[in-house]
Amino acid sequence: MTIYSLDAIALSQKIKNQEITATEVIAQFLDNIEQQNPKLNCFTTILKDNAFQQAKKIDEQIVKGNDLGVLTGVPFAVKNLFHVESITTLAGSKINQENAPATQDATAIKKLKAAGAILVGALNMDEYAYGFVTENSHYGATPNPHDLTKISGGSSGGSAAAVAASLVPFSLGSDTNGSVRVPAALCGVLGLKPTYGRLSRAGTVLFSNSLDHVGGFTRSVRDMAAIFDILQGEDEDDPVCTSLPPNLCYEQLYNGIDGLKIAVAGDYFQEGAEREALEVVETVANLLNTEQIINIPEAHRARAAAYIITACEGSNFHLKNLRSRPQDFDPATRDRFLAGVFIPNTWYLQAQRFRRWYRDQVKEMFQNVDVIIAPTTPCVATPLGQEKMIINGEEILIRPNLGRFTQPLSFIGLPVLSFPILRPNKLPLGVQLIAAPYQELKILQVAAFLEKQINRVN
Repeated sequence: MTIYSLDAIALSQKIKNQEITATEVIAQFLDNIEQQNPKLNCFTTILKDNAFQQAKKIDEQIVKGNDLGVLTGVPFAVKNLFHVESITTLAGSKINQENAPATQDATAIKKLKAAGAILVGALNMDEYAYGFVTENSHYGATPNPHDLTKISGGSSGGSAAAVAASLVPFSLGSDTNGSVRVPAALCGVLGLKPTYGRLSRAGTVLFSNSLDHVGGFTRSVRDMAAIFDILQGEDEDDPVCTSLPPNLCYEQLYNGIDGLKIAVAGDYFQEGAEREALEVVETVANLLNTEQIINIPEAHRARAAAYIITACEGSNFHLKNLRSRPQDFDPATRDRFLAGVFIPNTWYLQAQRFRRWYRDQVKEMFQNVDVIIAPTTPCVATPLGQEKMIINGEEILIRPNLGRFTQPLSFIGLPVLSFPILRPNKLPLGVQLIAAPYQELKILQVAAFLEKQINRVN
């Protein structure tokens, strides 16, 4: 077993037990990144010197007998919209190259470093997080590690692909309409979008203020729970970050799922998808021994309203540059932003009114169920460069439709985990585990149960 196959918790334990030094770990991971990144194009910046300096300090502390935290010595990377001290935050854009370097790390990075993790670089993404494919006209495409001719998904494609390819044990991304969950599903890793406002976004480049979430990618459920616990907590630098007490999950992860009421999303979530995307939901439902179907009302309208809010808020952020230098945008991003500019204000206000109504309807549903399962994407990863796909005999655009099952959920800030289903000789798919706001523990417990069942079968 190589260190690349270890999850973050196991790797940290080896470092703390002095079976291997943090410096040796970083050297091996950076060497692997150097070899693999030319074909995977995950990293836009590699922080080699900084990583070695931090590893050396950690080794010195370990020799002194100091415990630095659950992630001691573990390398990680972040989507390049997180501010990283001393480097320019690209957010996938050409325009941002002109900005000064960040003067401090994003809050999430500070918390992970305080737990002993070592930042090794920044990762590729769709420009300004507006996309589901990570085919960036400025920095190139990030292909899927399972098939280099296919997309990794987006907009956090570099973050998902880096974990799937074992370039880092975990990474951070952001999710507006599915930008963590879609690439997690297509690359076959875990992707968590917590409750809106649960994790601080301070020190990130926002896309849509009322929809953006910080999220993470891992290969094990216990890693996800540990990272989520570390990142929780109020932050005065992010006004939407709640003051609720942290709901720590790691210690309760393996308490089982007895008593949890689990249902399968029906109606909208069983339409407009390839059969194999629905079959993996059936597989998970069988493992969880659930046959209950629950219909989330007006999901198609929620998706439409989410599009309107996203387009309006996103285009507003970039209005000045759209007017003065449209040629410097990624054409795919620019055209979608320009479409947002022309959406009437009355549509935006109506979408927000519908949002409040929809939130109340879904809240009522969670009085009778704890966790809902649904497909993450309507299909497996599509070919790089392909603009359209055929689903159920209908030709549709890929970019907007990969998020058809994720948008109606992030629209009202629900916590969702995309659980990976890895299939022999086939591309991965994901199943969403959905809960009421602030109930991340429930979906992580279900994920831990599924992980144990699947490992037992394999």
